Amino acid sequence: MPFDRRRFLVATAGLLAPGLAAHRARAQSYGQRVPVTNDEGKAVANSILPGEITGQIPALKGVTYAGAPDAETALYEFFDFNCPWCRKAAADMVSLHESDSALRIGLVHNPILSPQSAQAAKVMLAVQRRLGAEAAWRFYGQLLGKPGRIDGPGALEVAGGLGVPAAEIESVADSDAVREALRSHMRMAADLGLYATPSYVLGNAGILGHPGARSLARMIASTRRCDKLAC
Repeated sequence: MPFDRRRFLVATAGLLAPGLAAHRARAQSYGQRVPVTNDEGKAVANSILPGEITGQIPALKGVTYAGAPDAETALYEFFDFNCPWCRKAAADMVSLHESDSALRIGLVHNPILSPQSAQAAKVMLAVQRRLGAEAAWRFYGQLLGKPGRIDGPGALEVAGGLGVPAAEIESVADSDAVREALRSHMRMAADLGLYATPSYVLGNAGILGHPGARSLARMIASTRRCDKLAC
């Protein structure tokens, strides 16, 4: 089941900027703007997003990228480390990355489910700052491949396996730069009305929930042909 972002906004208010209400007023309504289905044949909620907002995503600090900067297509996943569907999505993102050399994947944090999710997000942002995008991409796959609830200590344990002392990663994770990067990711999710995890931005389309690898591959192919999720 997709998770409702709106129920968690109060608990995460400390991470969000004072202007959130104005951003949410611009959030898009999701329905079947384009008729697409997931891997099980069920309808996928989607919306057409304003280009002036989606165009700001590449400027976000701390987005973890996999794929060439000049790739033909960019797919952004907005995820939470404690979302069960994000575990399945992580495996599918790795598969899509390995099978589609013309695809660039961007991972954007949207830790809406618990404070523990925010802790893990800060650790990944610290890994990104300290070791770069390739290490952060490995961290994403490894951490979401672990069973059980994900929290700060568990994230630090995985980060320690990347060759940097956990104490050093923890120090970076607690920095103002990391906190502001996380706020900016969550503001973007709010601006785009992405109240479920995972959600995706593909071109100027927003997709709620994880449709599955085959469905995403079809949407990517259609976006390349006609700039829509389905031609």
